[in-house]
Amino acid sequence: MRLGRGSMDQDAAHAVATDDAVRAGMDEAAIHTGLVDETAIHAVLARVLLDGRVPAGTKLGEHFLAEIFGVSRERVRKVLHRLGHERLITVEKNRGAFAIAPDLGEARTVYEARRILEGGIVGHLATTLDAAGEARLAAHVAAEDAAMAAGDRFTSIRLSAEFHTILADLTGNVMIRRQMQELVARTMMLVAFFEPDSSVACQCAEHRAVFRALSGRSRAQAVRAMTTHLSLVETRLRPRVCEPVPPPLDEVLRDALDQWQKSLAARPFPGAT
Repeated sequence: MRLGRGSMDQDAAHAVATDDAVRAGMDEAAIHTGLVDETAIHAVLARVLLDGRVPAGTKLGEHFLAEIFGVSRERVRKVLHRLGHERLITVEKNRGAFAIAPDLGEARTVYEARRILEGGIVGHLATTLDAAGEARLAAHVAAEDAAMAAGDRFTSIRLSAEFHTILADLTGNVMIRRQMQELVARTMMLVAFFEPDSSVACQCAEHRAVFRALSGRSRAQAVRAMTTHLSLVETRLRPRVCEPVPPPLDEVLRDALDQWQKSLAARPFPGAT
């Protein structure tokens, strides 16, 4: 399925949207009555996909998902197309949507492109980063540490990807931002499927090294820290030797939806004392 370039760039950005942004985009009454909208469906499906809880090649049928979430097939179709734009699933014409089977074979090409682009990004930021940008990065690195400490793999993967798109955003160059969104979208599922859970701590430490170099305004150290980080991520990608038998997809989705609804129910209702 061919996708428009502008649409792909716009939707790829959603792959690294934060949970707070997801919640903020929903009607408060809907949150507290447990209603499920397209934003919620996307959030639940993205979580189970990035958690590696859906085996590669699993068909994501519109009718099946509509029954699970209690919505129309049209709503499900919109979410599936968005996930396809974000490269979290594969959408094939006349066949449907499928959980993506990440290809380790493309990792070398993609990470080489990232090293070239991101080496230039941090080299540029080492001399142009302002106080606001530095504060934004500091807050983000702290959020990564918190997710790691909580053992939240999904959030860790999302924040790790967002670290790189923030760096691109701080250049103020729309072309660089678009290219970074595309490359990050291509590698999110590689990391989700092939990087061990234990690597989360490594990711955080490596991002901190990049941040320290930028804070010190050292161009050489920033470039070295970034290229080393991306090379290490690539070397940590390994095929899974033994896959456990996964639970049924409906069980996985109902559990994820239940957890999502519980997390939102715990959020204070506006005006509550």
